[in-house]
Amino acid sequence: MFIPKPFRLEEKKIPMTEKKELQGKMPSESEIIMTELAIPNDANILGNVLGGRVMHWIDLAAATAAHRHCNAICVTAAIEGLSFLNPIKVGYLAHLKGRVVCVGKTSLVVKVDVHSENMDTGDKKKTSEAYLTFVCLDKNGVPRPVPPLILETEEEKAECEKAKKIRKRMLEIKRQEKE
Repeated sequence: MFIPKPFRLEEKKIPMTEKKELQGKMPSESEIIMTELAIPNDANILGNVLGGRVMHWIDLAAATAAHRHCNAICVTAAIEGLSFLNPIKVGYLAHLKGRVVCVGKTSLVVKVDVHSENMDTGDKKKTSEAYLTFVCLDKNGVPRPVPPLILETEEEKAECEKAKKIRKRMLEIKRQEKE
């Protein structure tokens, strides 16, 4: 009878010092605009899109923006500052706009704004916003450096500071929960 030897997957770490110089990018270079049609399968019994479905769309838009900035796989580490301001009705369009607003060493923050549009009247309302933190990974699943973010306008700089404050608040809450 054949008994195979135990297989061990050896973790291969790539030193970050071997990475080439990363070229900075502007937030506009990562921007993604995505549109979804709200259908009955997306909705609750009131005819409003489920919060979980909106979160799914937000995560997809943010992941695409993060990947576009890094030109590499990015995985969701946290969703912070998620707000549901107005409902999205069945039959309305959901417009999602995501862009990188702040970067760290191996992580980055993407802000996603969601607006609904009544196609019959053209009326638009802001429905949600969220800040998502991603970790950039190499092909072996090891965190790798993120390209710098070139912030040119005062609005971009303010958005980065807001993202840092939200992240700091969330880390403080997590620290307190551990105590």
